Amino acid sequence: MLALTIFIVTLLFVIWQPRGLGIGWSALGGAVAALMTGVVQVGEVAIVWEIVWDATFTFVALIIMSLLLDEAGFFAWAALHVARWGNGRGHLLFPLVVVLGAFIAAFFANDGAALLLTPIVIAILLRLNFTPPAALAFIIATGFVADTTSLPLVTSNLVNIVTANYFGIGFDRYALVMVPVNLVSLAATLGVLWLAFGRRIPARYTLDKLEAPASAIKDPLVFKAAFPLLALLLVAYFVTASLDVPIALITGAAALVLTALAGRWWRAGSGAVVSVNQALRGAPWQIVLFSLGMYLVVYGLGNAGLTGLGAQALEWLARQDDIVATVGTGFLIALVASVMNNMPSTLVAALSIDQAQLPTLTRELMIYASVIGNDLGPKFTPIGSLATLLWLHVLAGKGYRIGWGEYMKVGLVITPPVLLATLLALALWLPRLPT
Repeated sequence: MLALTIFIVTLLFVIWQPRGLGIGWSALGGAVAALMTGVVQVGEVAIVWEIVWDATFTFVALIIMSLLLDEAGFFAWAALHVARWGNGRGHLLFPLVVVLGAFIAAFFANDGAALLLTPIVIAILLRLNFTPPAALAFIIATGFVADTTSLPLVTSNLVNIVTANYFGIGFDRYALVMVPVNLVSLAATLGVLWLAFGRRIPARYTLDKLEAPASAIKDPLVFKAAFPLLALLLVAYFVTASLDVPIALITGAAALVLTALAGRWWRAGSGAVVSVNQALRGAPWQIVLFSLGMYLVVYGLGNAGLTGLGAQALEWLARQDDIVATVGTGFLIALVASVMNNMPSTLVAALSIDQAQLPTLTRELMIYASVIGNDLGPKFTPIGSLATLLWLHVLAGKGYRIGWGEYMKVGLVITPPVLLATLLALALWLPRLPT
């Protein structure tokens, strides 16, 4: 009960975020309380840090790259191209925006897709004179697809990085399993969103007030470097997959190169267009404290028996067939993530799977099902992920206020079919792969 109380109070402070107290300090306060009360021991700090450091700094590096590219006009350029590819047909524009969101989520993580693409999409929709209901359909689609298609690469979601590192899954093996599964998730997401919002989308729109994509480019040097740098980064991930090189080291190197280009370091900053300092200030540094603090609190829950209960539930599911085990694991973890928040849920899932006695194939299915559950499950509720809370805050600042009740009406309808289709795809695909 003490461990549970500390967790609940910590989560409330993380969500509430009292003035001057960000998510990092709130989570760290909970960790201090857990240490002082003996819920966790001092020696376990090193264990938790070993679990979270690589994922956390990889995430920070990706967001820095996203912010620099955003200031250089990369995402606005892409969105303007998509708007023109729609060729004035709203029913073509909608899937194109969803696919753009999926692409950005794959390479720049779900937070980058939701928080950076959403304001750009809103600005373009205003220029196209879309009605508020039609604009809301695109906005919700952008926020939703950012999470549901954040499966394909280890770096596409902080959840993926933590889970892959915990179980020692290489970048290549992970991509082999999850890229096809992510395509199913994308197709299911597009289908469900179309059924939910297709009627709101106008048949036609005019391109008269839309700028040329080239006009969005603010820093040509950074823009031109984006595609070769992303290609090299992807190659580096695959090449180093079997070498145990930390993902944070590779991603950090790419972020450093992009930062040097943006800041014109070889010219002592002369001619710089993008504000590197602003991008560095905007990076989610508090996530470092949040990851360590919240995971220590959750580790205390595990010491108090939560992971033991989780392991028992997984062992019961494993006694069924593999499809039931996969779907059951995914939905169970999705529900936990929607209530607990997906970051602590990720550690609970990993510790529970590690503790459970499972057949080899079933164990691997459950590992990937936990990723799917923790990536998609947060869409049930606003507190399921910090990205959703920040996304709602960004929307409110743009004049689009979505209440928690309204959000949950959409999330509870849209999420289950996408989650089910994705888990079934995993259950059918993974057993066909070589071990």
